[in-house]
Amino acid sequence: MYAQSVSALDHGLKALSGVLAKAAAHCEAKKIDPSALTAFRLFPDMLPFTRQVLIACDFAKGCGARLAGIEVPSFADTETTFPDLQARIDKTRAFLATLTPAQLEGAETRIVKIKLGGQDMELTGQQYLSGAVMPNFYFHCTTAYNILRHNGVELGKADFMGR
Repeated sequence: MYAQSVSALDHGLKALSGVLAKAAAHCEAKKIDPSALTAFRLFPDMLPFTRQVLIACDFAKGCGARLAGIEVPSFADTETTFPDLQARIDKTRAFLATLTPAQLEGAETRIVKIKLGGQDMELTGQQYLSGAVMPNFYFHCTTAYNILRHNGVELGKADFMGR
């Protein structure tokens, strides 16, 4: 479970950090106000770039904590700039680094209680990881990537994959 969750989520966050670094460099090189990208939405009813990054971080830290059976750390959600978002990713990765494989032993059958779509749910750790966390984590990472690509940041699949 550790490799499927903590290791995979950390790798995804590392890749997302690289994507953000390219976006910040793009803004500097093209003399673009970074808030044009951090506040951008693909469609009016979708969340802006900043929220996509924060939610990806929330899924990562929430997953690690819940599967380890510990309290989910609370972060303030005040980030608005590329440096702020990088710091949030770093803080999330630092939390994940505190988790050990031993803490996640047996997590696949541990009951995880969460709210999904406003409804209380009880899932096994495996159901939670594969049915809730990973699809949502990658949805928000992908949407952040797509917002940047849509706005001309030169990114490719290797950036998304973290290569």
